[in-house]
Amino acid sequence: MGDDSEWMKLPIDQKCEHKVWKARLNGYEEALKLFQKIEDEKSPEWGKYLGLIKKFVTDSNAVAQLKGLEAALAFIENAHVAGKTTGEVVSGVVTKVFNQPKARAKELGMDICLMYIEIEKGEVVQDELLKGLDNKNPKIVVACIETLRKALSEFGSKIVTLKPVVKVLPKQFESREKAVRDESKLLAVEIYKWIRDALRPPLQNINSVQLKELEEEWVKLPPSPPKQTRFLRSQQDLKAKFEQQQAQGGEQSDGDEEEETAVAVDPYDLLEPVEILSKMPKDFYEKIEAKKWQERKEALEAVEALTKNPKLENGDYGDLVRALKKVVGKDANVMLVSMAAKCLAELASGLRKKFGTYAGQVVPTILEKFKEKKLQVVQSLQEAIDAIFLTTTLQNLSEDILGVMDNKNPSIKQQASLFLARSFRHCTQATLPKSVLKPFCAALVKQVNDSALEVRDAAFEALGTAMKVVGEKAVNPFLADLDKLKLDKIKECADKVELPGGKKGAAGGGLSAGDKKPAAKAPPAAEAPPKSSAPPKKSQTASVSKPSAGPAKKGKPASAAGGKTKKTSDSKEITEAEISPEACEELAAAVLPASCLQQLDSGNWKERLASMEEFQRAVETMDKAAMPCQALVRMLAKKPGWKETNFQVMQMKLHIVGLVAQRGQFSKTSASVVLDGLVDKIGDVKCGGNAKSALTAIGETCSLPWTAEQVVSLVFAQKNPKNQAETLNWLANAMKEFGFAGINVKGFINNVKTALGATNPAVRTAAITLLGVMYLYMGQPLRMFFEDEKPALLAQIDAEFEKMQGQSPPAPIRATKKATAEEDGDEGAEQDEDGGAGQDIMDLLPRTDIGDKITSDLVSKIEDKNWKIRKEGLDEAAAIISEAKFITANIGELPLALKGRLTDSNKILVQQTLSILQQLATAMGPGLKQHVKVLGFPVITVLGDSKVNLRTAAMATLQAWVEQTGMKDWLEGEDLSEELKRENPFLRQEVLGWLAEKLPTLRSVPGDLMLCVPQLFTCLEDRNADVRKKAQDALPAFMMHLGYDKMNKATGKLKPASKDQVVAMLEKARAVMPAKTAAPTKTGGKGSAEQSRAPSASRASEDFTDKPEAKKVRGGAAKKGAAGKKPATKGLKDDEDKSGPIFVLVPNAKEQRMKEEKQLKILKWNFITPRDEYVEQLKTQMAACFAKWLLDEMFHFDFQRQVKAIGVMIERLNTESEATISCLDLILKWITLRFFETNTTILMKVLEYLKLLFTMLNRENYHLTEYEANSFVPYLILKVGESKDVVRKDVRVILSMLCKVYPASKLFPFLMDGTKSKNSKQRAECLEELGCLIEGYGMNVCQPTPAKSLKEIAVHIGDRDTSVRNAALNTVVAVYNVCGEQVYKLIGNLSEKDMSMLEERIKRSAKKTPAAPVKQSTAEKTQREQPTNPNATFLRKPAQEDPGKLKIMYRTYRIQSRQNAHSDHPSIPKEFQLDLDMIEQDQRSVCELPDLVQHQLDELLEPVMIPEPKIRSISPHFDDLHSSTASTINFVISQVASGDIGTSIQALAQIDEVLRQEDKADVMSGHIDQLLIATIMQLRLINSTHLADDRVDKKDLIKLYSCIMGNMMSLFSMETLAREASIGVLKDLMHSLITLMLDSRVEDVEDGTQVIRSVNLLVIRVLEHSDQTNIFSALLVLLQDTLVSNAGSLKVSELVMKCLWRMIRFLPENINSLNLDRILLDVHNFMKVFPKEKLKQLKTDVPHRTLKTLCHTLCKLTGVKILDHLSMIENRNESELEAYLRRVVKHSGNLSGTKSDRGNEKSALGTDDRMSKAKVSDILSEIFKKIGSKENTKEGLTELYEYKQKYSDADLEPFLRNTSQFFQSYVERGLRVIESEREGKPRIQSSSVIPQHNVESSLSSSNEELKPAVYYERLKILRQRQGLENTTRALSSEDEPPQRPAISSLLSSKPSVASSTDMLHSKLSQLKESRELYQQEHNTRSGSPARAASPATANLDDLKKRLERIKSKRQ
Repeated sequence: MGDDSEWMKLPIDQKCEHKVWKARLNGYEEALKLFQKIEDEKSPEWGKYLGLIKKFVTDSNAVAQLKGLEAALAFIENAHVAGKTTGEVVSGVVTKVFNQPKARAKELGMDICLMYIEIEKGEVVQDELLKGLDNKNPKIVVACIETLRKALSEFGSKIVTLKPVVKVLPKQFESREKAVRDESKLLAVEIYKWIRDALRPPLQNINSVQLKELEEEWVKLPPSPPKQTRFLRSQQDLKAKFEQQQAQGGEQSDGDEEEETAVAVDPYDLLEPVEILSKMPKDFYEKIEAKKWQERKEALEAVEALTKNPKLENGDYGDLVRALKKVVGKDANVMLVSMAAKCLAELASGLRKKFGTYAGQVVPTILEKFKEKKLQVVQSLQEAIDAIFLTTTLQNLSEDILGVMDNKNPSIKQQASLFLARSFRHCTQATLPKSVLKPFCAALVKQVNDSALEVRDAAFEALGTAMKVVGEKAVNPFLADLDKLKLDKIKECADKVELPGGKKGAAGGGLSAGDKKPAAKAPPAAEAPPKSSAPPKKSQTASVSKPSAGPAKKGKPASAAGGKTKKTSDSKEITEAEISPEACEELAAAVLPASCLQQLDSGNWKERLASMEEFQRAVETMDKAAMPCQALVRMLAKKPGWKETNFQVMQMKLHIVGLVAQRGQFSKTSASVVLDGLVDKIGDVKCGGNAKSALTAIGETCSLPWTAEQVVSLVFAQKNPKNQAETLNWLANAMKEFGFAGINVKGFINNVKTALGATNPAVRTAAITLLGVMYLYMGQPLRMFFEDEKPALLAQIDAEFEKMQGQSPPAPIRATKKATAEEDGDEGAEQDEDGGAGQDIMDLLPRTDIGDKITSDLVSKIEDKNWKIRKEGLDEAAAIISEAKFITANIGELPLALKGRLTDSNKILVQQTLSILQQLATAMGPGLKQHVKVLGFPVITVLGDSKVNLRTAAMATLQAWVEQTGMKDWLEGEDLSEELKRENPFLRQEVLGWLAEKLPTLRSVPGDLMLCVPQLFTCLEDRNADVRKKAQDALPAFMMHLGYDKMNKATGKLKPASKDQVVAMLEKARAVMPAKTAAPTKTGGKGSAEQSRAPSASRASEDFTDKPEAKKVRGGAAKKGAAGKKPATKGLKDDEDKSGPIFVLVPNAKEQRMKEEKQLKILKWNFITPRDEYVEQLKTQMAACFAKWLLDEMFHFDFQRQVKAIGVMIERLNTESEATISCLDLILKWITLRFFETNTTILMKVLEYLKLLFTMLNRENYHLTEYEANSFVPYLILKVGESKDVVRKDVRVILSMLCKVYPASKLFPFLMDGTKSKNSKQRAECLEELGCLIEGYGMNVCQPTPAKSLKEIAVHIGDRDTSVRNAALNTVVAVYNVCGEQVYKLIGNLSEKDMSMLEERIKRSAKKTPAAPVKQSTAEKTQREQPTNPNATFLRKPAQEDPGKLKIMYRTYRIQSRQNAHSDHPSIPKEFQLDLDMIEQDQRSVCELPDLVQHQLDELLEPVMIPEPKIRSISPHFDDLHSSTASTINFVISQVASGDIGTSIQALAQIDEVLRQEDKADVMSGHIDQLLIATIMQLRLINSTHLADDRVDKKDLIKLYSCIMGNMMSLFSMETLAREASIGVLKDLMHSLITLMLDSRVEDVEDGTQVIRSVNLLVIRVLEHSDQTNIFSALLVLLQDTLVSNAGSLKVSELVMKCLWRMIRFLPENINSLNLDRILLDVHNFMKVFPKEKLKQLKTDVPHRTLKTLCHTLCKLTGVKILDHLSMIENRNESELEAYLRRVVKHSGNLSGTKSDRGNEKSALGTDDRMSKAKVSDILSEIFKKIGSKENTKEGLTELYEYKQKYSDADLEPFLRNTSQFFQSYVERGLRVIESEREGKPRIQSSSVIPQHNVESSLSSSNEELKPAVYYERLKILRQRQGLENTTRALSSEDEPPQRPAISSLLSSKPSVASSTDMLHSKLSQLKESRELYQQEHNTRSGSPARAASPATANLDDLKKRLERIKSKRQ
């Protein structure tokens, strides 16, 4: 019970995680109640359970699990955040719930899955369920299938994606488990309900019995499609509709919806594509050309069999299509033609949109072949052309179809019309715009009058179908010339037409699904109503009453009806028959006074004038509907008519014409009556004005395009120049008033040319003025019409165009009434002019067909092997295009030939091809569209070329093509996404840049753009920065069209790490997403953008209010989105607002916020990266305290606005300090959000503000609260690791200021947390700051305790990063300076290496502290150290600035040396720094004199002089080869250990190149240990980091392993180099290799086994070629280590022992080269750690046996002499080894048997000998020990010299044998120096200023020049002496690795093997200085010795004097 009471008190979330199942059960029950109680779906309470829900469903206890499932279901149903848990929870349900025996658990699991689908997570659920199908447990598989079935049944096929389900279904039918097969059968039945026969093809291959069963089940199903019964959260409207229908008994159903559901899945999508190109007969192309028709038939049969596959893999079908096309076009055998056509049809069906590329080549041939009479052939051709149509668009085929409409052969015309009829059925209003329909209708209208009946019928059928699809209103304008009989026939055909899927078409009463889409999509609000208004017939019957039904503009239906009526009545009057004069008189008499009619033809002009006045009054009062316009104008034309001589009567007459046209329903027939008269009077001085007004009125009624065409043709039929000039002037003015829409330039362009050639200058001037106006609308293409004119005239035209340059067309002030109605109501009208008249003009140009000129010879030339001939071919093609100027789309085989040249190896030809393609774009115009797939996309491929000029040319070509074709064709299909898949950075950045520019200008895009999104996401993470940048730029443009939700959904397929990054970028893009381009008002081409603004404002504002705003966005006023509109709308009000306070002082608001956060009412400010909810919460909180305008600026997506906001806050900081403090928590939180941005500008501004803020807070004596600090300081500390120095510097300043407003002891833990970061810079900086705090505030600052803090800090001494190590060491030194030796207690146990580094650093860097440190008050310390903040960390700052890479270290160091060349205190490495000024100024009387003993003074002086040579300028070039080679090798070796795989591979390759060349390999001597250490570190890095990292490409790892193994094999193949490897390094190397051999992860990688084999070979090579003593010792020490550390090392130790056994096997051959003393010492050490008893306790006896075998073998080979080799073992008597060896020797009989005198003598001699040897060994050991130590080097050398003098035959060889060459030469040189001193030889003073401490350079009396090596060695000794290793460790591997084992083996009483990592740390830390100093030394020496020495001496004297002064002061 006690336990129960404990967990009963816990909160619910903790109970749910409790170990006791009862506690969990109770927790789940309470959680269930809680979840049902919480009403707010966004409550923060839900967040607590996010991580627990998976545990709810996977509970190990069945009882608790049931309750957990119920709770989880409640959570998913009610929590807003539940979606985040989908993947893990559904995965848990599948694996842990579906296998439960309890039905209830399984039921709840299914409910959970379905609930996730309901909350919009269907995709994830489906993925997890499909994964479950691969589970081995059949129960789980059954449950998964059942869940999928249930989901499909309830949610329908729109929500559950069927393609992946259908894909895995056949596999389930093959299951051994009956339950699985049965459930699969039920699922198949359910799927069939939804997609019907689409399911049949994927299941064709299952067992025939199963298929039969399924067929039987399928037959039983009801024919009506099922309905969705459960709805997503976003489908609540559908849910309501469904419930309503259920309530009404389900009688009503939505036909459209059913239809859509039925066709939701295309069977094609469910099929797997088949690759057929490789399966084609190899001789197909030969056979298809064969003369025998049987062979050709065989070839076609083979292809036909392949093309029968319903879905084909994409590929290059160009050759096959050409071959089939040739058969269709030219084969005489009709059967073969039929077969080829069938193959083409099947190809088109199998490839679908991918066949579109070839459609343009095939269609003309098929159309031509329709001349064939045989029905079988015609049917095949029809099938083929119909299949091909579905792969492309009607627009692409229009040119080819129109080309055959005038053919002489009636069959071709008939079939072309029938094809059009069939094609129209597949179209909708959107896909059949006016621009496409217009030319087809014109051609079909001609055919309606054809002599052949079948042609006429076909034309009627086509026109009827078109009418059915797009509606009467759209087609009628094109049928103006047809009589009523023919129109009725067309309507009759339209009524008979049945569209696919039973759609009624636009002409019928209802709307089809296809019609709905454009209505919903298109922006103009008035577009939909005309479609939904009453049918046209109805409006014709009531045409009189409809328009007056109310104000047309007020309500949409009214305006629509008005528009419709007007259109239909107009179209009725267009065909109005001419009325006879009698009828005219009757009609006129009915509306005009009798007197008026009588006086019309009076001989008295006054009567005629009076008659006109009456006429005018009558017209003005007449009702519009009752006005007989034609009768009235005919009355006006009655004699004298237009020959009227009195100008007043004439003026009145012309005025009345205008009135009638304006007020009545004026038809073109009426216009024809008066136009001739008007044109005749237009040039009249008195009547011209009225004539022009009348023409304008007619233009308004009958459309300007028609009127202009009629007027111009009439006037140029006359010879009157005045009339011609005035007509052109009127037209120019009318164009400005009406706009250019619909003007048929072709109609009067020839007349304008005539006018230009007129003799009358007024006519020419008027023509040029007209051209200027047209230029405003049409732009440059207009000039194309007049290029053949005389140069003088052309110059005048150009001058006029120049005047118009840059001007925008005026806004139209008039509009054709009919056109207005059309434009308002019909998207087609707008699409017709899409692209402006610039596009139209291209259609009007006279074009040449150059198809005949593109001969096969030309094509073969272009494809020739010889590049010169290819160039000739291209030149010819360019000449043909150039000569033709404007060409049709038919260019024969040229596209494919040019396509080949775009990938030509000769780049000049590629460039030439691109220029031809540009030329082609200009020449072909819109016809280019059909070549986009063949030629356009290869241009995109060229964008990936490495040459800039080619990329530029390709982009220019692409832009030229897009100008002509528009973007739609480029975005359709998969081609663009395929291009982006190419991993070419150039191509990607060019294409993405292009898309970013083009997409925002489009109103809509094809859905296929979605295919590019995965590639876009890939580019966002591309390794190339430019690609990433372009991808980010393109992101908003994609989002503008596809929407955020779609793109966010697409991220589901990314890896989790990638997904997070991409989603974050999507969020950013969402903020800057451009507003979608509104439907522009179409005007001219050139100025369409400018033009669109004005007209939209005038006209659109009447119809719908939101349009002008949309225009403004497009025009650029608000390019950045909706937010951009604010400044324009607010105006001056903003400035007034900004004058008020920016902060609102709300009493106790901060306290309230603290309280809310504490009580978890709001989100706690704690995150890794800020999520949206945090930003929204902060914004809400800030709204109460910040001025609204400031808040808008602070959260604006434009960083410049944020910078502006900070600027304002800085200005008001002091004036509103109190309010600032009241909002401080919010300000600091907002600043933390800015820390997560990458923009440096905003970051620097924020830091500037923070500095000023903390200064103000300090001045106000304000102290930060815990609440404020917790939400700010951790994020500030993140920025201390910023890569930019300038940011880090500011953050350091802010941290120091922070201590004034927040206790340092509380800041300390934050910094401690910062040291745990993965960012090495952050760790280093935090450690530095910790050091500053300890220096400034003492040890009390360390929280929680100094010991705990120091232990954590000391851990970083072993960090991999140099700067972190240095910072940690410096911080511990700071502690040492405060508390002295106590630091060693505080830091606890450190590894030997770390401790030695620390001791050395303390030794040379610490301030000398007295025994009992004098305690200072914190206040005093602060006062003294804070003002001189830089000095407080002076000794440590250089460490943190050191770059990590050696090259940078080296460069930085040299720059520093140059900068300080003339300063008194040069910048020198920190271990040599001594700030004498600070010491002199320090007046404190602290007794530090006892430390200033003489040798300490020398040590101080020594390093100060080291950098002296840097005073001289250093040449960047090195004359000395050895020096530069050594430094290069050092640098390359340092890169081997790089964290970057590429860098490491490159470095290894360079080293391998050197090692493979025997003559060069010697340069590696002396660097072997260094290389091996770097290699070992890389192996460790791979093992610990790369192998575990999924982002690292495993192929790269294998490559790296291969390089390492290859390198090592080369190295260990060269015995001389291999023998240089020291014991410590060999030990680590063997350990790394053995670990690698045992690493199972490597085997799992592809080619991993190969790596393991290489390692095996390498181990053998290492054992054979290394120094045998060293490898033996290394293996013994490694065995000892692996046996000591039990964890996972059993296999390692086994392999180590195998290596030892191998070594033992070869002992007989190697015994003479071994240092047995060393080996026996290692065996002794081993036996010390593992005595015999302990060895026997091990799990295996192999170690014991190994040791025994080794000892036995050694005894066997050396006999009793083995006992002579125990000289290195201390206390031999206690050694277990000696006793053991004696036993073995004795046992082998060497000491047994008869003890003869000789034997005794031998034995005695042996003993004496051993004794004397031991004595000598001890003496020499002692001497060499002294030589190796830093302090006693000189003494040791002197003793050695004296010993040699005394015992001249003494053999030093054993002691020097295994030492490095450097150590041996050092000893020899030392001995020579002593010899020369004793003999009194003069010594030449070295020019180097490096002090000769105990090592003198010995030069011969002949002044021979010093070799660089001497300096190098001397430098190494000096570096060694600077305390880089512990003295007990002698000359460690820091300076000369190979020397380590020798000294250890000879001198140390307890030799230990140094780890290679120790060596590496010291190597890297020295590398910078060693290289620098050595080069300077060399350069100094090569200069003037005398000059170099003098400043050194002066400096030395100066330093001595200053130090004396310091000493005297302290006394």
